[in-house]
Amino acid sequence: MKKILLVEDDSHLQFLITEELKDEGYDVISASNGKEALSLLFDEQHGEPDLIIMDIRMPKMDGLDALGHILKSKLDVPVVIHSAYVSYQDNPIAMTADAYVLKSHDFSRLKKTVSELLNRNAKDSSGRGAEALLLPRAAAM
Repeated sequence: MKKILLVEDDSHLQFLITEELKDEGYDVISASNGKEALSLLFDEQHGEPDLIIMDIRMPKMDGLDALGHILKSKLDVPVVIHSAYVSYQDNPIAMTADAYVLKSHDFSRLKKTVSELLNRNAKDSSGRGAEALLLPRAAAM
């Protein structure tokens, strides 16, 4: 079962997304800010997730700062920025994410992106299908 780290400070939205992803067959662990996400990410007890879904505007540590730490750590985990703000798409750190999905009451776009990224990684690790990349990850700034 693929494991997803969901980083979302809105508890209601976190619950809804978690349920949607569980219905798709994913194991979901949640954090409510970037600092908590990094603690979970580097805690060997939880193991490395197969994918991270990251909100941007959160208390304690925002998603862009957390993404910067993830990039510096050299972890090879796909990251989906999930934000209500279009304006962050052109942020140099946000551009290093594997995908940027605008928040919506309909989670079909988010679920499709998650599926595509997880399938891409499965194909990449087997040495086949690397030409079907969703978005190339930009070099860390």
